[in-house]
Amino acid sequence: MDEEARIVLSGRATTSPDPVTQALELVRSVTGDGAATAEEVLAALTLLRGLREELAAWEPRLITAAREGGTSWVRLAPALGVASRQAAERRYLRLRTEGVEDPESTGEGRVRAERERRAGDRAVHAWAKENAATLRGLSGRVAGLSGLTGAAKHSVGEVRAALGSDNSSALLGPLAAAAAHLHKTHPALAKEITELTRRTDELRKAQREQ
Repeated sequence: MDEEARIVLSGRATTSPDPVTQALELVRSVTGDGAATAEEVLAALTLLRGLREELAAWEPRLITAAREGGTSWVRLAPALGVASRQAAERRYLRLRTEGVEDPESTGEGRVRAERERRAGDRAVHAWAKENAATLRGLSGRVAGLSGLTGAAKHSVGEVRAALGSDNSSALLGPLAAAAAHLHKTHPALAKEITELTRRTDELRKAQREQ
């Protein structure tokens, strides 16, 4: 919220200690007030802009909380003022990607990119689940390496920690990071990890092409 705007409107009464509620009260006090000065009207507009930005940040968080709580897109649609589950999901994706700094990308393009990313994640997750035994076996071999130092030792520690997860896809990132430090000391193992990473990259690419 703009503090200068609050100072301009400091002569108007507010009843709440909450800054957002205060801003609402100040804006409301100026609206339709024939006695308001031009400076007060401009200050109210400044506060209103801040309120819009604040509320816009709340919406995707609330939608995320609703989804995590088990609310379906069908139930969310009326609350979001849209007519279908597809429209509700599109609105959420658009809100999440509004902050992406890509001047050549349209809103629809950002929504499409987000959907492609999520589809790629699902495909990789399914692949990792089907190949869990291979992934865990490879990770176990990496985790058992000794005599490493510095970044290599840290990366192997990350693989060791990821082995405790029930989600096999959680091993992919730590394995790829470890491979970068194993090419000289354990080239065969690094090559296996590189091939595995190439496979997951191909899965993501296939989803984009679809």
